[in-house]
Parts: sequence; C-alpha cells; structure tokens
Amino acid sequence: METGKQAGGDGGTKGNGPRLLLVDGHAYAYRAFFAIRALRSPSDEPTNAIFGFVQMLTRLRAAVRASHALAVWDGGLAAERVAAWPAYKAQRPAMPDELRPQLDGMVAWLQAAGWSSFCADGVEADDYIATVTRHAGAAGWPVVIASSDKDFMQLVSATVGLFNPNDKTDRIWTAAEVRAKTGVPPEQVVDWLSLVGDSVDNIPGVPGVGPKTAAALLAEFGSVAGIYARLPQVKGERLRANLAAAEESVRRNQALVRLNPELPCAWDPAGLAIRSADAAQLRELYARWGFRSLLAALGPATPASQTSWW
Repeated sequence: METGKQAGGDGGTKGNGPRLLLVDGHAYAYRAFFAIRALRSPSDEPTNAIFGFVQMLTRLRAAVRASHALAVWDGGLAAERVAAWPAYKAQRPAMPDELRPQLDGMVAWLQAAGWSSFCADGVEADDYIATVTRHAGAAGWPVVIASSDKDFMQLVSATVGLFNPNDKTDRIWTAAEVRAKTGVPPEQVVDWLSLVGDSVDNIPGVPGVGPKTAAALLAEFGSVAGIYARLPQVKGERLRANLAAAEESVRRNQALVRLNPELPCAWDPAGLAIRSADAAQLRELYARWGFRSLLAALGPATPASQTSWW
C-alpha cells in the first residue's frame, strides 16, 4: 500500500469550529473485508473490502460531521515494543491475500473523496493518531477517533471522543462510556489493560485478574504503582501472590499499552481539511471497480463545454 505523507471534532462537545476525525485505516479495511464477501471488478479483481470501506467511511463522515479528517495506516510494529516483548502481536495471522491488493484502492478513493492519508514505515497507527490528537488538542480542536481498538480509550477526554463501530448507536463515546465499558475512567485505562492483558495484542495479564477485579483494585489503590506500594493490603492470598509474581510483566505491559503521542508529525491544519470530491476521479474508480450504484449516485458527467462558471 502506498500513501502520500500527511497532506495535512469533538468527543461530544458543541461548536461550529473545526472537528477532526481520525480513522484507524487498517481496522476499517479488515472490518469491510469480512463484512462483504465475493465482490469482484469487471476484470475479476477483488473489490469487496473497497466497497465496504467506501460505504463505512461515507456513513462515518455523516455521523461525525467532521470538517477535517485523516486516515492513518499501520506501517509496522514499533521497534521499542517488540524489543520489550518479542511476542507483541506475534500471534496475528497474515493479512488475507485478497485484502492486501485492495488497500491501494482504498487510499485512491480517499484521495478522490477529499480525505488525507498517512502511513510511515515502523509507525503504528495508534501512536500516530495519539500524536495528531495531541497537536489538535494544543490547537483547541475537538477530535473523534474512529476505531474499535480498546487502546484508544486512554485518549478520551472532554475534547476527544471515540467512535466505536461495534456500537450500533453511532454515538461518540465520552468518559462515561469508557467507564461503563471498563469500570475505570480513561486516565486509568493503561493500568487497567496492564492488569487484564490484551489478547488481541498478545499481551498477557495477571492470572486471575479480570476486568472487574482490575477495576476494583484501581478504585481502591488508584494505580498500578499504588497497588504494588501497598501490596500487603490487597485482599486474598492468591490474588496477592499472582500480583507479586506478575509485577515485572505488569510494569512491562504499561509501556506496551501506553500510546506514544510524541512521534514526529508535520502538523498541517489546512491540509487536513476535507476537500471537495473529485467527481471525475471517482467516476473512473467506480467504473473500474464495477460499483454501478455508486457511479449512478454521482449523476451524469458534465461536458467541459457546458460547464457553468457563474
């Protein structure tokens, strides 16, 4: 997949200023691929993921009402996480053969639709999204992050919301939804995940510590540091023993789970603005892919000789 460098919202807050939508590109690509099966172009190339991606992002923009947007793609695993835990995300299967060639098509559609994209070697999308979110916050912009990845719950604040595609209500999650989901506020999500673990990222938690136990521990002790500073006060001999045995792993997990908001980033607000769609480019893409319904929705092309300039 090739993307250009960055050409360049709020979590429930109101206002008429900029609202930045940050999209976890690969998460939506996979979601689209498995949602729609057996769709192919006139030249017999797979297009199911592209079609689903177009539909999902079109609905997403309408739901969020974003003025600015950036789709961020994974460029590989962060070297520091792999060094700390070589098994980090190692269990994930390879990308399906029929999905990989469709990624370039998604990026081509984003460009034609007026969206910006970003991908860089060795940069995980989560970290770059955290970095852009930090810059947006410094500029006073509200942000909506579109992803089902639970790691993003740590970024939720009064001006940063989370659009979880698994939530069919289309609501933007705030701290209230994070607490309802995890039992802890956003600022404790890193410690909560460090105790519970994350099977998606192949990060093992503390044996016997599930979501409710982790939330209860953090409610009582405030943090992982607080738990270990007062370990003798933890109720339950087995729980104390498991926590003591897993202390090194839990400390490591904190570094694995915590997103890095300090990556190099060319913050370009003007470049993040959603541009007018290039109808001619969209027609070419939809015709190539055989998306007849989307092509028809664009309407007939206007001959250059009949273009009105007033």
